[in-house]
Amino acid sequence: MQYKQLGRTGLQVSNLCLGTMAFGRWIDEKASADILDTAIDQGINFIDTANYYGKGQDTEVPYGTGESEEIIGRALKGRRDDVVLATKVGIRMGHKKNQSGLSRTHIMREAEQSLKRLQTDYIDLYQVHIFDPNTPLDETLRALDDLVRQGKVRYIGCSNYAAWQIAKSHGISERLNLEKFISVQPQYNLLSREIEQELLPFCESEGVGVLTYSPMARGMLSGKYKHMGDVPADSRAARGEKLIQNYFTERNFELVKQYQKIADQQEVSLSQFALSWVLNQPAVTSAIIGASKAYHVTDAAEISDWIWTDELKQEVENIQL
Repeated sequence: MQYKQLGRTGLQVSNLCLGTMAFGRWIDEKASADILDTAIDQGINFIDTANYYGKGQDTEVPYGTGESEEIIGRALKGRRDDVVLATKVGIRMGHKKNQSGLSRTHIMREAEQSLKRLQTDYIDLYQVHIFDPNTPLDETLRALDDLVRQGKVRYIGCSNYAAWQIAKSHGISERLNLEKFISVQPQYNLLSREIEQELLPFCESEGVGVLTYSPMARGMLSGKYKHMGDVPADSRAARGEKLIQNYFTERNFELVKQYQKIADQQEVSLSQFALSWVLNQPAVTSAIIGASKAYHVTDAAEISDWIWTDELKQEVENIQL
């Protein structure tokens, strides 16, 4: 396992981060706890969750219900200080007004709720889940700054922000002497490389940590999906998850075939190959792996130290369709 500094901080995090969106949603508490134990045993010290994660996402309830945080809180008893714990705020957590977004009211309420569910008195990295166009950035940043000053949050970060949104936020923080976002959480994988245009160069220039999610393109780069119309019965795509189905294009299936050939030559699985490609991007601090089985973690840990040659990197870049 490799460890890197998170942005311009002294905080050391593993280059693999355990994503827990499956906890309380697709897997039960025992399976979730087993995965958490495996991750820590493998040297992963970075855990990412959100107040929104839990069974509410797969039911008729149109908002988050906090199960993932609750499971983590119970599973981390006695070893809280062994991990860097990250959670998020911003997506709807109830049907009433002011139960979503990044207003001071919602942030302060949800921070307290997350602390209770996680059974901790501090959150290492508190992230805004998605940009809120309806709340002034200075209101959001002042609320987050207050949480840091109160000792309830150590660092603040953002998720799904564009480069200009982080730059604007940093400018406000600089002017008002507030805490700055130290990291951003974007989607990034071999089939979704849009952030290479602006976000990654910005983060490298400004020292912003990059915590990428969906390195396997929602499962498209797992080798599970072979061609258009071939959807395994037990897959998330078969259950109607649109985020996976959006990847179902002829071009992507052809790309997957090409990546599979290179993975076979390297004697690794397609999943390991795809994850390792992300880890070998210099701007990436840590890649979030969404595990629903313990072997997902051990397979990822096997290649966490794999440093690619320039020739292998170029072989990927030479693929053109």
